[in-house]
Amino acid sequence: MTLQPVKLSRSYKFVWGVAALGTSLLSGIYGALLPIFYQDYLGLSSRWIGMASFIYAIWNALNDPLFGYITDNTRSRWGRRIPYMRFTAPFLALTFVLVWLPPAQARESALFWWMLVTMLLYDTCYTIVGLVYSALLPEVTESDAERNDLQVSSSLFGLLGTLLGFMIPDFFRPKAGGSADFLPLQMSMVAVAVIAMLLIIATTLKVKERPEFTRVDQPIPLGEAIRFTLVNRSFLVLVAANFMSILMQSLLLGAIYYMADYLLQMNTLILLACIFIPLIIGVPLTRPIRERFGVVGAQQLLLIIAGLGLVLITIVPKFLIPICVAVAGFGLSGPQTLTNVLFAQVADEDELRSGVRREGAFFGVNALITKPAQSVALYLFPLILEATNFVSRGQNAGEIFLNQPESALFGIRLLGGFIPGIALLVGAGLLAFFPLRGEYLKKIQQAVLELHLKKKEQLG
Repeated sequence: MTLQPVKLSRSYKFVWGVAALGTSLLSGIYGALLPIFYQDYLGLSSRWIGMASFIYAIWNALNDPLFGYITDNTRSRWGRRIPYMRFTAPFLALTFVLVWLPPAQARESALFWWMLVTMLLYDTCYTIVGLVYSALLPEVTESDAERNDLQVSSSLFGLLGTLLGFMIPDFFRPKAGGSADFLPLQMSMVAVAVIAMLLIIATTLKVKERPEFTRVDQPIPLGEAIRFTLVNRSFLVLVAANFMSILMQSLLLGAIYYMADYLLQMNTLILLACIFIPLIIGVPLTRPIRERFGVVGAQQLLLIIAGLGLVLITIVPKFLIPICVAVAGFGLSGPQTLTNVLFAQVADEDELRSGVRREGAFFGVNALITKPAQSVALYLFPLILEATNFVSRGQNAGEIFLNQPESALFGIRLLGGFIPGIALLVGAGLLAFFPLRGEYLKKIQQAVLELHLKKKEQLG
């Protein structure tokens, strides 16, 4: 008998992506608006932002593997992951709103504490929802093609959410010559949070967990779980490469407003279109690229394309920067779509060694290692901008200062081009050591199908 992986309907794949629309709405706004909101609008200095970033990085290093282990070992009649995703969504919405409600006319120390506490609360809730959502992907089907389709759906919805995450605050944030009132921006954040919460909950009502993993798999001790994770070569190589992608993403998201406002002095939506149109085109094209080069080969190719496009931003004339951004946008379809498929392959290989599905552990430890990249990016903004003599709005009586010195404009090129571009090229090089490819990968995939059949038989 030929064993076949689980096939999923189009409606299932559609609803699967709806949660990504909700989470990316929040994360897109958070990643793009947070640096400019606290550093430029409120005038919080690099010293305070650096301190908040350091503490934030420590908490990030602890909460992801903790919640990953907890969800892997949860057993309930509703499943081991879905309840966490469904019931955390309202708290995610609440904590997201609090990030944008600092006390009016507060001193720097008060702004620091508000930024720090609300970031920690938001990130905890986002960790739970995002980790569970990612961990469900490898469980629902064993097929790379089906997983790729789920990720295409998730990526397209996620890109829509990220795009809206740029557009919505751009409509309501303070502009040059306009009011410095934050109330319209804050009200829009409340509306976004409620919509995102409802979208996340909608997906949990459709997606069901497979009983052979929630009822047959038995929890393994913490020490053994850590050992299985940290000796997995495939996982360690993938995490190292993913660190570079997360660093790139955090820098590029935070640099968009700076590049549009100061470097190019153009409407932010035009620059966003240069990224998102090629990216949206590239996401479905990852299917034929994957079929031609395999998952890891396709990821390497697209990382190189994106990395070269970003590095060129550092040296080309200003009028060519949107073209470089567009090239990078197409290449970013790789990390946007294929990374979680690679993690699914890692989880398959691990299941043959440990006997249980442990996606939560892998995504949790991945975040332990890669999420500090967000803190590094957050600190690099004020560090590089202050070093290159950037004049913030807080230093200019709340008004945008467009006549920035050339050194500051070069600093923006570094943050939005050179540093994230080099990170992607390094990531592509690291994936040369990823072992899950060719005949070895085929053997793993066949053995996983046989193991899942045995688990189904145990259910009767």
